[in-house]
Amino acid sequence: MSGDELAEMARSWVGTPYRHQGSAPGIGLDCLGLVRALWRANFCAEPPMVVPAYRPDWRDRISGAALEEAARTLLGALAPEAAGPGDVVLFRFRRHLPAKHCGVLVAPGRFVHAQERVGVVEATLSAWWVRHAAGFFRFPAEPDLNH
Repeated sequence: MSGDELAEMARSWVGTPYRHQGSAPGIGLDCLGLVRALWRANFCAEPPMVVPAYRPDWRDRISGAALEEAARTLLGALAPEAAGPGDVVLFRFRRHLPAKHCGVLVAPGRFVHAQERVGVVEATLSAWWVRHAAGFFRFPAEPDLNH
């Protein structure tokens, strides 16, 4: 799928309820579940890494580190200026802590993410979000299923 197609798919899930550890479009998603669902739609396969259980508030440093490790292992890292529709952005809310949130870019200055108590929404990639970006990543052309 192209980046534009991935972005449109993410947009089609706006309004899906928030569900902790959920990855079922139209039924329930959290931020990581949104990315996992795009992987499944793009490659017609489950992501090759098992997602360990994580707390809703991601307070466990290990789960946040696992999010960054999975992005670096399964997706291609990008310079911020190279990121575009369909690319994944990770967010870190404190400089010294691992990333604990993610979303999908859908247009210049716009992204889709799953927000607790709100659900899947499209939002502006405001200066606040940009300051908290921990990295940008692109889905590979072909998945590496050996991880």
